[in-house]
Amino acid sequence: MEYEVLEVKKGTVENTSVATGKIFPRDEVELQPQISGIISELKKEAGQYIQAGEVIATVKVIPEMGQLNSAESRVRVAEINLTQIKNEYDRQNRLFQKGVISKEEMEQSEVNYLKAVEELENSQDNLDIVKDGISQRSAQMSNTQIRSTISGMILDIPVKVGNSVIQSNTFNDGTTIATIADMNDLLFVGTIDETEVGRVHVGMPMKLSIGAIENSRFDAFLEYISPKGTEESGAIVFEIKAAATIPDTVTIRAGYSANAEIVLARADSVILVPEKALTFRKDSAFVHLLTDSLAAPKVFTEHPVRIGLSDGIHVEVLEGLTVGQRLRGNEKSKSKR
Repeated sequence: MEYEVLEVKKGTVENTSVATGKIFPRDEVELQPQISGIISELKKEAGQYIQAGEVIATVKVIPEMGQLNSAESRVRVAEINLTQIKNEYDRQNRLFQKGVISKEEMEQSEVNYLKAVEELENSQDNLDIVKDGISQRSAQMSNTQIRSTISGMILDIPVKVGNSVIQSNTFNDGTTIATIADMNDLLFVGTIDETEVGRVHVGMPMKLSIGAIENSRFDAFLEYISPKGTEESGAIVFEIKAAATIPDTVTIRAGYSANAEIVLARADSVILVPEKALTFRKDSAFVHLLTDSLAAPKVFTEHPVRIGLSDGIHVEVLEGLTVGQRLRGNEKSKSKR
């Protein structure tokens, strides 16, 4: 029988683990309105970059008839009160000019007049808010304009002009107007098997391979390992998160599938042999050294070795071999004539 002849070399061997997952932005914000109504205008589109404070959409308020009637009645009552108090104020002012009443009475009449003016303005503002969701005095803080709370990219705008929206309150989350995220700060979120989770730790370097971007690998650093496992397809897995370093020249979209390669152990400049050159008996490993290359067939002698790290293809040899020695490999298949 003829065998392959393999040479003992020096090299690097790594023991790695691969975690599957997806790429997500670290900060993703959903915007809900603080007032119910109908979308009257959309000023932005998904995919656009936006600064904090910019208006995304405008909501038109549909007033509730009971509130509208009450607000209109309050304005009318305020107008009646103001007319009566102004007439009284004018009379008191004339009497004060003639010295008939004291300054104290005049000041009290003036205070009542100013209160009536303020009440009319407040009631008018309340009516404007009920009808339009905005008043002249609070235009800059209007709830009808949906503004971005962070700077980033608009990932999604699930509503259209004419859609009804519900305000965010203690009873429900409200209708999502837009989803915004900072795409410059990305995370790899994936899972790792329970058999390997004990060998990883926070801060370990990783290499990301993104399915949508061929022939590129990106650096990442492990920053979170879930303390609790979950069952998937009969196996226990743990969630991990890693901060990804993506160049500005690469466009990443949220939700890209990715694989993360984690180097669990590494050995540099060590003696390596192909794993197929090893044979095992009980707890010992052996190789077959070439002792006579001129004989036909070649003569090999079994030799014990102590092995270390393996990557599934090459194995580190700690003792028993030197660089340049030749070993027996697999049996050569005979070609048919």
